[in-house]
Amino acid sequence: MNNRRLALAFFVVSLGPVSVFAQKQASAADNSHDYSELNRAPAKVRARMNPFQSDPDAVVAGQLLFEDHCTECHGPAGGGGKKGPSLRHAEVQNAADGTLFWLLTNGVAWKGMPVWSKLPEAQRWQLVRYLKSLGVNDVVKVDKKL
Repeated sequence: MNNRRLALAFFVVSLGPVSVFAQKQASAADNSHDYSELNRAPAKVRARMNPFQSDPDAVVAGQLLFEDHCTECHGPAGGGGKKGPSLRHAEVQNAADGTLFWLLTNGVAWKGMPVWSKLPEAQRWQLVRYLKSLGVNDVVKVDKKL
């Protein structure tokens, strides 16, 4: 009986490194989103300025819209979710307001990002204002070469 318990204990302990390895791989996969779609916005669109740039109420309005339409994919506060990447990544936060507006308007169908052109233009700009208010998330990157 003691031998069985010892063998079981050894088996359980030996699984520890495997589960840590799997968790590190999952973390690496979570950080591997492709943000190249941001580069596809036309130059004319990138130059567009957000009419709500100086409006603090737009952040609150954008947050409410985000909670209604975006949290399911991008997670709470835009930190990333099961379906969508983090919107607090430096590439998103450093993108021009016009680029984010263009992306919201046109979506990224091949990646599952819906088209939000049916939202009034003002609401799309409020979403952009909220997204930019989030700032860059300081995430520790995991080396994929585990």
